[in-house]
Amino acid sequence: MDYWVFVESLYNTSLSLFFFVLMSLMYYIGVKGYRAKNSYGGISSILCGICFLIYGYYNSVIGFFSYPFMGFMVWWIGIILIVNLIFTTIIRRDIKKMRIEIKNGNKESVNIREKSVLRRYIRRMTVEDPYREEIPFKMEVIRKSFHLSGFLLVIAYYGIAYLVNDALKIMLQPGEPVYLFLWGNKSPYPYEFGDFQAVDELIMFALVATLAFVIVSDIIRIVWGPEYSIFNFLTKSMLRNKEKNAAGPQIYIITGFIFSYMLYMAKIIPDVRVFFAGILIACLSDASAALIGRRFGKHKVILRNKDVKSIEGFIAGVVVAYIIGLVLVGPVYAIIGALIFFLTDYLPSVTADNILNPIVIPIGIQLVVILLGLPIGWF
Repeated sequence: MDYWVFVESLYNTSLSLFFFVLMSLMYYIGVKGYRAKNSYGGISSILCGICFLIYGYYNSVIGFFSYPFMGFMVWWIGIILIVNLIFTTIIRRDIKKMRIEIKNGNKESVNIREKSVLRRYIRRMTVEDPYREEIPFKMEVIRKSFHLSGFLLVIAYYGIAYLVNDALKIMLQPGEPVYLFLWGNKSPYPYEFGDFQAVDELIMFALVATLAFVIVSDIIRIVWGPEYSIFNFLTKSMLRNKEKNAAGPQIYIITGFIFSYMLYMAKIIPDVRVFFAGILIACLSDASAALIGRRFGKHKVILRNKDVKSIEGFIAGVVVAYIIGLVLVGPVYAIIGALIFFLTDYLPSVTADNILNPIVIPIGIQLVVILLGLPIGWF
């Protein structure tokens, strides 16, 4: 076997193995959460694990990326692991120092050091309980801002990805020493300038890269403690009780994005507008319903699973869902998207809607497209 063919196979196998390891860890976390009486988080984590099993199998058989993109991803995952290891080492060192200072009774030293951002973060994560039944509205806004990632995908797909591909085409010229060392000279960079297929692959690359960044940190949070999570440190987020012994909402929504985009790349969802309608409805409608409900919701609705929501929040979410669908897939399919969002948001579920909506809404719209045969969009 040619050496560089072996390297390509090794990169692809490593990426598949990454997904299979995530599957095992999510299953472990899901069982742990379920046994801790967090059935919502436990089942949602297990569902993520099932998705990762599918991703690993898909990458083994078909492949998410062409060469050398899967190599880029493996190197990125390695960097993420190293960064998280460094962060956890720093946190462990500071926790040990804080305990020694408190034990020695050096209050002046403790007060001075407590002024540092890292020390304040450690105290908030260890001395106080970082998990809340309900978080402040300001923190809710910060958490929901992650849902804007759907907009970023649209912008990337219709503009930035082309620029990234052209930049890589210029920088990664076969024959350059770095390229030869890492990727070999078995093949040139696979895409030409302005190649549309590169856009599809770069979007998937961005999704998987984001998943790798957030999930490594979240697994560390669950297994070692929230103070060791670099994602918590960067976002200054407060955690809900549903996230104790379970994955966080950012994991669910990115997992759902990847699943639906995988269906698009496999041509099961052939029109990218259906994908974007689904994920934007999942992102923006959910955020609108939560924020409007928290700020202006006066007419409360108690669901069968004991969650409390508001009529105002439901109306805001459904209206936003219809507007997004109207713009992207036309008035008929917009109704379907808004209806699916309402059902998944209203009906009690043991699974997080952050993972259900990005998967169920695009699939539901696509099924209706097949059944009705009407054109997608306005024409």
